[in-house]
Amino acid sequence: MVYPLSYQLYKQEHGLTAAEQRAADVRAGETAAALRDLRACFGRGFRLRRRVRPARGAADTATAPVRFLTSAR
Repeated sequence: MVYPLSYQLYKQEHGLTAAEQRAADVRAGETAAALRDLRACFGRGFRLRRRVRPARGAADTATAPVRFLTSAR
């Protein structure tokens, strides 16, 4: 629902009534439940995966410079 700017400014200064706060809480709860359901539907497809650490010896070999043999002399 769209309210005029004067009403929005009034609400910002004076806060919400008890009924408006309850309605906002209900909407927030419904939104949270919908997001939870959506996350459950997608399941493991979008979960973050743990990164595997390389072995200690592998780190040195991966950063070593690569040398190419030149055939022209």
